[in-house]
Amino acid sequence: MKYRELGNTDIKISEIGFGAWTIALDWWGRKIDEDEAKRMIKKAYDCGINFFETADMYGKGKSERLLGEALDGVRDDVVISTKYGYDFAGVEQIGHSELPQRFDVKFTKKALESSLERLRTDHIEMYGLHNPKMNHIRSDEPFNYLDGLVREGTIRTLQVALGPAIGWRDEGVAAMSKKNVGAIQTVYNILEQTPGNELMREAKTLNANILVRVPDASGILTGKITADTKIPKNDHRRDRKIEWRMAALKKVEQLRPIADRNGLNITELAIKFILSQDAVGSVLPTVVDSSEIEMFSCISDGRYLSDKDMAEIYEIYSSWPPYKLKSSVA
Repeated sequence: MKYRELGNTDIKISEIGFGAWTIALDWWGRKIDEDEAKRMIKKAYDCGINFFETADMYGKGKSERLLGEALDGVRDDVVISTKYGYDFAGVEQIGHSELPQRFDVKFTKKALESSLERLRTDHIEMYGLHNPKMNHIRSDEPFNYLDGLVREGTIRTLQVALGPAIGWRDEGVAAMSKKNVGAIQTVYNILEQTPGNELMREAKTLNANILVRVPDASGILTGKITADTKIPKNDHRRDRKIEWRMAALKKVEQLRPIADRNGLNITELAIKFILSQDAVGSVLPTVVDSSEIEMFSCISDGRYLSDKDMAEIYEIYSSWPPYKLKSSVA
């Protein structure tokens, strides 16, 4: 496992991180029980993963609690990132339907205290705003309060997670301009590079990192989703229309020659494409069992794609039709 410095800090995080949403949310057609979840966390640690990324809304605190329990004995060896902003108290969490959001100081203070308690720690390396809109990012209230906690040492750096859908270019640029924001998190993969490519360029200028989620394009790049795959009702990937799936599979075939000449499979090419970019801090694959953790971890071996390969991938990507992006900017 290789490691990178996080934003403008001296914190080193693993190139492959553990996104702890799968262990608390039944969104991938498979429910993971708590014992298995803890085994997955420990497997990640054994594979050299030291970066664990979660949010308080994942299972209404369940993901944080499981991380706190599983990592209790190795807290000083790991980097924990969590996020807040959804007021999930008293509401039912159904699929990707967004919940009410709050980022005022009173809510922020309570959310952080609760997260620290569940994570069994008195400090956190990275704390973030979860899917804020532009009006939240432009507000000084949450950032002034969080900046004070950075000065005190309760938090080392901040992140802004963009979403929930792909897009939010303006929000990402505005977030990286904030004083203590060391990273933004976004959907990015070899098939969906917009607005990620632009965010990568901005991140290098502003000395911030990009944390990448959905690097497998919802299973297309791992072979989990094919033309014939029947996606269960409780799997959020049903939101990906069959037309998108068929087009994505054709795009994969355009990229296959690059993988073949490098002795890589498509999954390896997809992850190495992301890791070959300096602005990337960590890749957060969607994993539902320990074998996937080991597979992704092995891809972080210090061997990246050549400039020629990267240029060819960008050229192929530029030939594809654009897709609709989300934004909160009028």
